Amino acid sequence: MRRSLMVAATVTAFAATTSVGLAAEKVNIGAPAWTGAQAIAHLIKEIVVSRIGGEANLVPGNNASIFQAMDQGKGDIDVHPDVWLPNQQSFTDKYVKGAGTVALSEKPYEGKQSFCVSKDFSEQNQVTSIFDLARPEIAGLMDSDGNGKGEIWIGAPGWASANVNEVKVRDYGLMPFMEPIRADQAVMTATVADSIKKGQGYAFYCYSPHAIWFQFDIVRLEEPPFDPEKYIAIQPSDDPDWFEKSKVMTEDALKKVQIAYSKSLAERSPAITELLKNIQLDGDTVSSFAYAIEGGEDPAEFMKKWVAENSDRVDGWLGL
Repeated sequence: MRRSLMVAATVTAFAATTSVGLAAEKVNIGAPAWTGAQAIAHLIKEIVVSRIGGEANLVPGNNASIFQAMDQGKGDIDVHPDVWLPNQQSFTDKYVKGAGTVALSEKPYEGKQSFCVSKDFSEQNQVTSIFDLARPEIAGLMDSDGNGKGEIWIGAPGWASANVNEVKVRDYGLMPFMEPIRADQAVMTATVADSIKKGQGYAFYCYSPHAIWFQFDIVRLEEPPFDPEKYIAIQPSDDPDWFEKSKVMTEDALKKVQIAYSKSLAERSPAITELLKNIQLDGDTVSSFAYAIEGGEDPAEFMKKWVAENSDRVDGWLGL
């Protein structure tokens, strides 16, 4: 009887330990401000909860804070859902290549960055090149605050791309004519809508994938072809004199967009780590995510529906 009780106790303890192990599939996902990142963060959360049976939480943060948390490996933030390279190269150099505490997913998708204006404004005023913004009459049509300069949105505060774009505005010779503006992405979207409605000019940093390609009829402005010798982009995290030492006089190269995650997650949540390695997205899919969310869809409900309707694709990411 005593032996039977001991065996039963051992089995019960093992089952309890196994149950705890399964429940340990937990992840905290960084949620940067831009819509594409928000969409992918919600996608990961939905798959973890509905398909893996784990726990997932979204944690707001910018690139610097998310990478620092992943580096610490304590689980405060485990994932960056939308790392644009080489825009965030300074972070991946420091934490992926240097410290070796952060890993990148194995299946990136492509992104493209440009400057845009509305199609109507482009056609009505023959604005097709970034250098057309240096025409005084064009800058005047983009001057909404009466300070003598047009406005050009270069990105949100904290974005590495905004730093590069500010250098571009200088090196393309636009500073005497255009004022670089940093503001939240929602401000840019609202301003684009308002400028089109009023028939006014507005120049802004644009990229794909993004909902804006579904929302408005816009066109990219031509820039000189990418030339690595003329594309020296230094970030503030690398050098306090980044602006003076940078020189950018060409368009951006096509980007690789990947998921980053703390290497410590592999020990704490191996199933989630395997998912992050294998998620394969594309520009059109991410643009459709962003468009739905920008259009008022609740991100959590949208991703719940999307995962259910794309079970075969999700199965592939899960190795099923």
